[in-house]
Amino acid sequence: MKYYHVDTFTNKIFAGNPAGVCILTAPKDEQWMQNIATEMNLPITAFLMKQENSFGLRWFTPTIEISLCGHGTLASAHILREKGILRVDEKAKFLTKSGPLIASKVGNLIELDFPLEEIRDAAAPPDLLEELKVQPTYIGKSRTDYLIEVESEEILRNIAPDFASLKKVKMRGVMITSRSSNTAFDFVSRFFAPAVGVNEDHVTGSSHCCLGPYWQKKLNKTNLLAYQASARGGVISVRIGSERVFLGGEAVTVFTADLKDE
Repeated sequence: MKYYHVDTFTNKIFAGNPAGVCILTAPKDEQWMQNIATEMNLPITAFLMKQENSFGLRWFTPTIEISLCGHGTLASAHILREKGILRVDEKAKFLTKSGPLIASKVGNLIELDFPLEEIRDAAAPPDLLEELKVQPTYIGKSRTDYLIEVESEEILRNIAPDFASLKKVKMRGVMITSRSSNTAFDFVSRFFAPAVGVNEDHVTGSSHCCLGPYWQKKLNKTNLLAYQASARGGVISVRIGSERVFLGGEAVTVFTADLKDE
């Protein structure tokens, strides 16, 4: 089997969010897939299995399987086109634990059709704000993650959590966000998820299913451009529909390897 290493939400290698993509030639059990993801030790490894008119798609962090991953989906759609499995103008259709997902080529971007996630007002879990050492201007929660808005991008960039302590907070992950100090972008964010084996994710597509609608209401804009301010950094275009969020990004293949099939 072939294994592909892809950098996503970027147009240059060694930036954006890295993902592994493995196109299965036969069904594999869950433990085998988890072992591969643990071995590769990337934020996500995506596993594709051809079906009639679509591909089964599953995502694994180094420690667990997750139900939705933006950059793993982007990497998968990129490889399917780059390797000629799909035509450039053909939609990539995926069957996932979050339902059917579609990735389309729009100009230079691959655009992901993802479910919109509403944010509701919430109190922060005990110790979360103490661990982050911030004073929030807003606290909310999606189905799985907390959202914390801070006053400025400078505050956001200077957050330096103790991940061993943050891992003990009862949550899957937390999005930190603020308006961008760079006029090229509408908002910036960071995403911490040590509980699922990813201390800080480089660029998080799924968090923008929440961040997009949140900033749409604050800025009264349907089309937004976001920057995730991790060490590697990445750019995400966000377009808000009625019940869907369309996330756009570029991707580049770093290398291809042969994976021992046993």
